[in-house]
Amino acid sequence: MSRVRIGAVGAGWWATSNHFPLLANREDVELVGVCGLGPGLGDVRDKFGFGLATESVDELLDSGLDAVVITTPHDLHFDVATRALERGLHVLCEKPMTLRADEAWSLAESVERAGTHFLVPYGWNYKPFTVEAKRILDAGLVGDIQFALCHMASPTRGLFGGDPTHMLERWDSDTKPELSTWADPKHGGGYAHGQVSHSSALFFWLTGMRAATVAGRVANAGSAVDLFDAAVIRFDNGALGSLSGAATLADGDKYQVDLRIFGTEGVLMIDVERERVSLSRYDGENINVDIPASEGEYECLVPPVRFVELITGASTQNNSTVDVAARSVELIEGLLRSSAADGAEVRVHD
Repeated sequence: MSRVRIGAVGAGWWATSNHFPLLANREDVELVGVCGLGPGLGDVRDKFGFGLATESVDELLDSGLDAVVITTPHDLHFDVATRALERGLHVLCEKPMTLRADEAWSLAESVERAGTHFLVPYGWNYKPFTVEAKRILDAGLVGDIQFALCHMASPTRGLFGGDPTHMLERWDSDTKPELSTWADPKHGGGYAHGQVSHSSALFFWLTGMRAATVAGRVANAGSAVDLFDAAVIRFDNGALGSLSGAATLADGDKYQVDLRIFGTEGVLMIDVERERVSLSRYDGENINVDIPASEGEYECLVPPVRFVELITGASTQNNSTVDVAARSVELIEGLLRSSAADGAEVRVHD
């Protein structure tokens, strides 16, 4: 395959600020078409060199593609991804992959049937220091996991609270985030879907674990969607865990993602804010990973490139597969169900 023929469904803020510039600069990619709504779609087509601009998903998917990039509002991901997989296309689908667990696992089954690559672009899953943390865990240096903490906080109260303008300085984009995507509960807005999807998917990729039950609460603090999340989790292996999320860091503060994994052989700590990966074993061995300054800052440069490399065969390493994303989706759905049930413990899966 000399060039990967890629189409895009969704042409908003994140697609035009991150994915399209990366893909347009690759010689092994042909941008066949873009599907979206609004009078600016033609400008997007011309700016990034797409051959086609259309408001019809089917027209795009039937235009001779190898792969599709999906950056629609959250509640549309499942339908578009399913239609793409039915056509045998490779899929990059933004997070949260879906809003419901049954849809997430349906996509996993569709991927298996299609035999194609499916990647959800979680940026932290591709950082060199998290890859090293994964190596430590896979080597058994923590032992059997007995307890885990998974925390995330970010300067996004404007985004989820209704005013996203402060976010634009982080990205080179002429478009603004759609409030209906991030701050409207009907479309899957809120901190759990929008941000805890990152931290939980990083945790599930690193550990390979799966949540069995969750008891949690969310708080809106005057917003239409959740700004704060807290939960107690029981995992399939019997381990206990805690999860938390907060949208109200001050503008300009560094993102917090803090994972602490306690096992029978030692403790692994992963902290993106202070750029730390450290292992403290009960036999006295200690490992501290050397991490360059600012390496913990969030960016999503590797996942779109890795998607292309998976298709061409230049790489075989997918750190954010459909099943990793599905385990995140089912946990978040369980958290929101539990909160709606006054914090009662609910099963995450059968």
